[in-house]
Amino acid sequence: MQEKIIEIASRVHELRELSDISIEEIARNLEIPVETYRKYEEGTEDIPASILFEIAHTLHVDMGTLLTGEEPRMNIFTVTRAEKGVSVERRKQYKYQNLSEKFIHKKAEFFIVSVEPRADGSKPATNSHHGQEFNYVLEGSLKVYIHNNEIVLEAGDSIFFDSGYEHAMEALGGKPARFLASIM
Repeated sequence: MQEKIIEIASRVHELRELSDISIEEIARNLEIPVETYRKYEEGTEDIPASILFEIAHTLHVDMGTLLTGEEPRMNIFTVTRAEKGVSVERRKQYKYQNLSEKFIHKKAEFFIVSVEPRADGSKPATNSHHGQEFNYVLEGSLKVYIHNNEIVLEAGDSIFFDSGYEHAMEALGGKPARFLASIM
């Protein structure tokens, strides 16, 4: 997995330089510390999916390009077979599978996200990003933390929210949870 992190970091670095955007400017746009951004580009810290989504928009490229190094080509439709989406472990607590990396000019990114139960019982780390997010629970029970609220969702439940607010998801009942996430 470390090799994949370094590949993505290298693509981000190269595209940022080709776009003639300074590290300071992109960090300011992402609203993160410059040192954190430097670690992303060096490949010494994993880039969260939400930040990768923002980087793609800032650099005017598709997120699939950052993930795979290939330009999306599909513009009428794309099919992603079961368990064949590009898998990326963007945050330690979540495993993402991109479902739409081959479609060009997307208005949203779609992922199947797997969450393992937390062994230590602590609250998961939160994140935020520009835009909106929709999550639909496919399996298990999921606790969503968002802006001082805790909402429990079961299979078939969904939530739509302003992802600019700090949020996190946690699997409940000692079992993994899976959900469909759309980031817009």
